[in-house]
Amino acid sequence: MSNAPSFTKPQPLGLEPSFGFGDRLGYATPGHVASLKRAGTGIKPIFAQQSIREMARTGRSPEQVMSDAMNGCRAYSGIHGADADHLKTPQDVDRTAAAGFVFFTIDPSDHVDPTADDYNETLLAEKTKAARGDAQWLDSYLGKSVKLSTGTTVSLDQRTLSRAAVKYGKAIKHAVSLSKHIDRVMKGLGKAYEIELSVDETPQPTTLGEHYVIADQCRKQGLKLISLAPRYVGEFEKGVDYKGDLSAFTRSLADHAALAQMLGPYKLSLHSGSDKLSIYRTFAQTTKGQFHVKTAGTSYLEALRVVARHDEELFRRVVEFGRSRYDTDRATYHVSAKVSELPAANAVKDMGELERIYLGRWSDTPAGKGMSDPGRQILHCTFGSTLTHPELGPAVKQVVKENPKTYSDILEDHFARHLELLRA
Repeated sequence: MSNAPSFTKPQPLGLEPSFGFGDRLGYATPGHVASLKRAGTGIKPIFAQQSIREMARTGRSPEQVMSDAMNGCRAYSGIHGADADHLKTPQDVDRTAAAGFVFFTIDPSDHVDPTADDYNETLLAEKTKAARGDAQWLDSYLGKSVKLSTGTTVSLDQRTLSRAAVKYGKAIKHAVSLSKHIDRVMKGLGKAYEIELSVDETPQPTTLGEHYVIADQCRKQGLKLISLAPRYVGEFEKGVDYKGDLSAFTRSLADHAALAQMLGPYKLSLHSGSDKLSIYRTFAQTTKGQFHVKTAGTSYLEALRVVARHDEELFRRVVEFGRSRYDTDRATYHVSAKVSELPAANAVKDMGELERIYLGRWSDTPAGKGMSDPGRQILHCTFGSTLTHPELGPAVKQVVKENPKTYSDILEDHFARHLELLRA
């Protein structure tokens, strides 16, 4: 790292539009670079991006993730970031900061009450009383009304604030604490950094009132956000396109973007952004180019396309193994695919058809839409089990390693479609 050209060193990207490329194998970055050159959008990339959870499931270290990304982006001459994703503990911060990451995504989901919206008034009152120790800010907002540039008024009434305190009180406190640790560590290293806060992993959307309280408390307590990932309206399942009312998404997004301008400015971040092509255009335009899109599993799925085209027997084994693991591995994901709805690998004789069923193909996809094949979800959710399997994991990696041009070409096409739709 110390002898690498200066352009390979990750750095903060600020409010520039940005795109995170996840890479679970370590071979994807050349294809990511090719897609950027083809799309020519000016969107700033993050090549080194992986969550602590993904590192554990793939057996990779922060140093490996960083090294693979830096080696793979030598043909890229622009600035780029490095995202230590879904950090939950000070130890997570220490490990990733030491490896050279400069963008830290705080994930306080362990401290979020995901059922807060379901409590009746009596239970909500009880929970609110218990939450006051973590949400001492609660009464300071009562009765406040915020008029947005969109014309929408955000009213911070008792019910809105109670739900915000119960749902996010502990999460805000944890995020602020972790941000202070990041600040100490990065100052000790003499490096600039930026922080994203992720509150998207909840079943119910983040309300405007909750967004206001979260961002305002971060601002008041010294957590300077570069981006925030709320839980948007609609469904953001892994590996497939957006599911929901596009007009409702756009209206809601406009209000969230207005809040981000008022309280920051900071970017709005789209997590589970892989293959959500149907909302990309409106996401870029509505945020006026102040956005971050994060992808992770789609590069792995396209790696399996390489396997399908170069080692038919191995791909069939991966499909069958994925089918056997899906009902267990899906527990940590928001997905709806069912194994029973798809044929077993040995029931499909034509290899091209098997690839289409489990990975989809652009020729079957309307322009401006992401692939929505349920087979992608099955293979996406079982990536950890597959890559750590003593036979399948090494075999998959070897096939991808031996066919770099195929992988790069596939990724160039795949991500150029993403990036071109994100032109603001």
